Amino acid sequence: MFTDTHIHLYSKEYNADRNLLIEKAMANGITKFYLPNIDSTSIETMLEVEKSFPENCFPMIGIHPCSVNATVEQELSITKAWLAKRKFSAIGEIGIDLYWDKTFFAEQQHAFKTQIQWALDYSYPIVIHSRNAFDETYEVLASFQKLPKAIFHCFSGNTEQAQKIIDLGNFKLGIGGVVTFKNSGLDKVVQDISLEHLVLETDAPYLAPVPFRGKRNEPVYMLEVAKKIAELKNISSDEVANVTSKNAAFIFEN
Repeated sequence: MFTDTHIHLYSKEYNADRNLLIEKAMANGITKFYLPNIDSTSIETMLEVEKSFPENCFPMIGIHPCSVNATVEQELSITKAWLAKRKFSAIGEIGIDLYWDKTFFAEQQHAFKTQIQWALDYSYPIVIHSRNAFDETYEVLASFQKLPKAIFHCFSGNTEQAQKIIDLGNFKLGIGGVVTFKNSGLDKVVQDISLEHLVLETDAPYLAPVPFRGKRNEPVYMLEVAKKIAELKNISSDEVANVTSKNAAFIFEN
């Protein structure tokens, strides 16, 4: 049985066929879906998906770094209120993104640190988004004497960076469709890193794997990611499913 540790099933791209796609994935052995939040505008739709599939879809709460701007304190207060209201599977996705804009870098750092502390306070894992910001993200993480369990979502760095993350302790690397891209270099990293440090994700509807690259990513395409990792490791897809699902359970269920 496979676990998708990062999928935006509440996205409007699925409004026409969401339930069919989830059921298709479940029929193919993908039985757990962890839903990262974006900001206050995505919470209601995300919780509706959970309501439809309560045994399979598990929402997180958090503020995506690309949603961090001058209104960050308002967003943080909304998130904090939800933390007091009900249980979530994790705090995420949170982190630093300097790809599009560096205007609110200081606010991103503040929101990231605040939400890491909440994860420690509430005994939740975190799911980290880092784009064009590995060093900046690592600096924040290294500033904490203690860290929660964590997934470094959509890891796309090199082997040295992967090892730095692993050495923080209780961290897993989220591997998705990028591992199937010809020139990503992620295939070499996956070969270098033990399967015990990896979890699977689609990040759907984004980053569809080959042979669907450039199209809407779908939950069942997780199988292409597992197939690629199995090839790189010279093991079966079943072993990939078993080990990575165990790794996901270590993060989310203990």
